[in-house]
Amino acid sequence: GHIKGDILIDLSISSMIHHLYSACELFKHIIVLKVNDRCIMELKRWVDTRTGAFDWGHVSQLYADKEGNSDDVQYKEGKVRSALQHVVKFDPEKENMTEPIDLPPADCIISGWLLEVISQDKEDYVRYLRKFSKLLKPGGHLILFGSLGATYFKIHKEKFHFLTCDEEFVRGVLVGEGFKIDHCNIFKRTVISDLADHKYVIFIAAHKGK
Repeated sequence: GHIKGDILIDLSISSMIHHLYSACELFKHIIVLKVNDRCIMELKRWVDTRTGAFDWGHVSQLYADKEGNSDDVQYKEGKVRSALQHVVKFDPEKENMTEPIDLPPADCIISGWLLEVISQDKEDYVRYLRKFSKLLKPGGHLILFGSLGATYFKIHKEKFHFLTCDEEFVRGVLVGEGFKIDHCNIFKRTVISDLADHKYVIFIAAHKGK
């Protein structure tokens, strides 16, 4: 709850938004960056309540129930849509990843499973994280969640690359890039599935040195 502010930038895989339901309570403006045009289209379709948009109603209901307001599903969805003001394409290879758009510095960045997917090796991981960190204000917060010990994930029957990382590596990269780790949780995999081969899920909250 101590992480809050005006601007949150989300750099996460696919068009998932479930983590933004909590974020909209803590940040006034949410900017979502995506590398994929399809993800941008799907997310904008949901934000604009267009026909054919993915139904995130189950997530809205979960959060409404958790807060003891089971009838406030539409209110919750409206709050997320209101906070989620911009969905922007970015290219991690560019110096200004959102060129020609210049983003305001963020109070917080959330990144879920993206670094492991776009990085072909650990050098890429370090390089991309360094670029992500440039989007933060001095003293800004970074929240990372991802998978450890994975080599692939599947969408339908197609298998995709996933960079293999361990806790020591992720911690080392953050510290090396000037972050102080505030919190780290590791969760052992409990569900067996051939959709991914990870061993653990990691959650890290850190802040950038001023």
